[in-house]
Amino acid sequence: MAQALPVRSRRHSRGRFKGRGGAWVIGLSVLVSLLALLPIAFVIGVSWDIGWGQIVALVWRPRVAELLLNTLLLVLITLPLCVTLGIALAWLTERSDLPGRRLWSLLAVAPLAVPAFVHSYAWVSLVPSIHGLPAGVLVSVIAYFPFLYLPLAATLRRLDPAIEDVAQSLGLKPWAVFFRVLLPQLRLAIGGGALLVGLHLLAEYGLYAMIRFDTFTTAIFDQFKSTFNGPAANMLAAVLALCCLVLLGSESAARGAARYARVGSGSAREPCLVQLSGRSRALGLALQALTCLLALGVPLITLGKWLIAGGREVWQLAELLPALEQTLLLGVVGALLTTCAAVPIAWLSIRAPGRLQRLLESCNYITSSLPGIVVALALVTVTIHFARPLYQTTFSVLLAYLLMFLPRALVSLRAGIAQAPVELENMAQSLGRSPARALWLITLRLAAPGAAAGAALVFLAITNELTATLLLAPNGTRTLATGFWAMTSEIDYAAAAPYALLMILLSLPLTGVLYHHSKRTAGR
Repeated sequence: MAQALPVRSRRHSRGRFKGRGGAWVIGLSVLVSLLALLPIAFVIGVSWDIGWGQIVALVWRPRVAELLLNTLLLVLITLPLCVTLGIALAWLTERSDLPGRRLWSLLAVAPLAVPAFVHSYAWVSLVPSIHGLPAGVLVSVIAYFPFLYLPLAATLRRLDPAIEDVAQSLGLKPWAVFFRVLLPQLRLAIGGGALLVGLHLLAEYGLYAMIRFDTFTTAIFDQFKSTFNGPAANMLAAVLALCCLVLLGSESAARGAARYARVGSGSAREPCLVQLSGRSRALGLALQALTCLLALGVPLITLGKWLIAGGREVWQLAELLPALEQTLLLGVVGALLTTCAAVPIAWLSIRAPGRLQRLLESCNYITSSLPGIVVALALVTVTIHFARPLYQTTFSVLLAYLLMFLPRALVSLRAGIAQAPVELENMAQSLGRSPARALWLITLRLAAPGAAAGAALVFLAITNELTATLLLAPNGTRTLATGFWAMTSEIDYAAAAPYALLMILLSLPLTGVLYHHSKRTAGR
């Protein structure tokens, strides 16, 4: 009898879905997913139009080989360093008795509030000769390691301490417990975080342009400026998209089919912390302090130096206030639009999971993994050839944000809808409410915290977005990111400092929300 109840409830919800109320949900989901396929269609269409002979001539060039080598070296060196640093910091803050663990945990997440190109700006103004692969690796590690620290720390908080107790009772030393018991449990977190960092490495433009390190993204942007959407830029975009798909496939294969969930509620207690010796404690504190100095101290000290050196003159309110207004406007409208577009897909994934839902969801995830410059080039091509009035309009910018950041809203919204009982939605429909009104009045109200978290993540991404905004924004549009880039392009680092500071101040509250949300979902 205990098993019959969920079966009836599931059939009941699917019956509702198959009625007239589900058609508009499917229609909107298909429309959003078709829009998400535009960048993929752009890559395929460009390759088809160019022809095989010209593809070979454009791809098999020394320049492409150089860019590919730079990209491979950047990814192969940066990812292991980020993984190692993330694991070390997460273990120190979650499994050791390191003094000030909570403070160090917060400081390990805080670098997310500093855009990657602001990190690069700080290092270039501090050490003007810094450039090339070593500089790219250094700045990438300190800018992106929080993407690994967050899931690793959250996973360590959720792990049942009993598995470590059993390992220790069998005579394993602390290091053996870590490598043989803890590390295998972190496999999914490592894979997901490494994938996120890898996609950022492939997509980033401002960071590498400032330190004069050539990647596919910097080369595509340079080609676009010189030839305006010429074949060379399009084929470089196709190779970059292929690299992203290879990275996605590699992470999926590495994930495997192993099971990581436990049966039962587990142990409801805090894990036993490893007691660090005097030398180990000093090394742990030194690692935390050095990471904090490089990831937070360098950009904040550099900004302070330029603000003091520039004085009042750098605070050009006539330019700063419109840039702040444009950033807030695009961020708020883009976050609302993206969250609304994610509603039908999120509802399908919870209320009617199946092959269609998985296919529609996959379209959005694959497109969001593509670099912003590929998405921007796709929209430039489509609008020029098929919708010329939309070229370089606010609509095209918002559409790019939707395609790039929809999964950020989708994940949080899906979790919120899952916590809203389907019975309440069905009851509202039985009382005469239309499916749309039942979804709006009941489900979305209960899922509001998840929707707000997803919208906050999208807003944070939009405020720091540079590449797509530079290519798609109407003439005269200036956000904090593009204003910062314009000042640094003129080597006016003092005038760029207020833009960077405002971006950090906008991002800090949302980064704090993300940190506390990860603590809360882990049960602390």
